[in-house]
Amino acid sequence: MTSPTPATIKIKPSRKLQAGALIAIVLLTTAGCHSKTKATPENFTEALNAYFLEHSDCLFPVAPRFPYETSDPATTKQFDSLIKSQLLTKTEEFSIHASRYTPTTTGARYAPRFCYGHRIITSIDSFTPPAQANGFPETQVTYHYTMQDVPIWADTDEVKAAFPAMAQATSGNATGKATLAGTLAGWQVPD
Repeated sequence: MTSPTPATIKIKPSRKLQAGALIAIVLLTTAGCHSKTKATPENFTEALNAYFLEHSDCLFPVAPRFPYETSDPATTKQFDSLIKSQLLTKTEEFSIHASRYTPTTTGARYAPRFCYGHRIITSIDSFTPPAQANGFPETQVTYHYTMQDVPIWADTDEVKAAFPAMAQATSGNATGKATLAGTLAGWQVPD
């Protein structure tokens, strides 16, 4: 009986060994490269832009229920500006001194929150050193941004006068602050 030569012996590595080797290779190749987990302005910009792409800025953080009735003069001024932009219609209830607002066909596309675009980060102005909070490193970031995908109705003088926070946000020179948390996948805005 002859013994097999080393060229004919086949050794099958176990699946656990293959998985472990693959993980080790991935960790070694990413350890020396640019990491999404580092506290850098580039990583913060990427995290904030990804977040704001899915979270638009809106006139009303809490959605009003339509038809919406009010007798408050400040709210009436705001809603009347949306009438001029042809987003709402108004009927007045003289007996109870209130106005009732209903979205138009065009307004129904934006109602009930009337979102007016999303932020694009133009610069990271400052950030705090990351510190442990809630089990993750967190930092406070201050940034400049512009608004993208702003609809025509949001760029009218009446709407800007009625909603000064929106006017500032769409001015092209707006600032904001956010908390970012470091995770294994990179920096994220905690929900």
